[in-house]
Amino acid sequence: MSISFRVLEPNSKDQFESYYQLRWEVLRNPWGQPKGSERDQLDSRGIHRMVLNENNNTIGVGMILFNSLEEAQIRFMAVRGDFQGKNIGSLIIESLESVARHKNLSRIILHSRENGVNFYEKNGFSVVEKSYLLFDSIQHFLMEKKL
Repeated sequence: MSISFRVLEPNSKDQFESYYQLRWEVLRNPWGQPKGSERDQLDSRGIHRMVLNENNNTIGVGMILFNSLEEAQIRFMAVRGDFQGKNIGSLIIESLESVARHKNLSRIILHSRENGVNFYEKNGFSVVEKSYLLFDSIQHFLMEKKL
């Protein structure tokens, strides 16, 4: 049985609602954070990607920002729990990297949660340094990938 996934840029109100809902469910709700905390002021500047399964359910999301003419930053990567380990995150990274390469950027950075470091290393990123602690419990690491 083959399962198909589609990567796309959300462009409707319904798609964005589904996109932000998954961000909240995966990245904020488990730590008791309120709805709305999954968004920030940089969302309007970002280029967003979402992955839909064969039933058009949102199963993965991510965003890329341009920090400078050389550097992009991936933010708010999230994959629904029952789809983790199925290359959904790698599909998002590939799509976001394509955007950065199209802009001729030389590197991408991100701040990975400790439990995501191995995933990002498998996708070509390297740890630069320990960065910040989110919600007093989730250690993050600055990671970088040269393009």
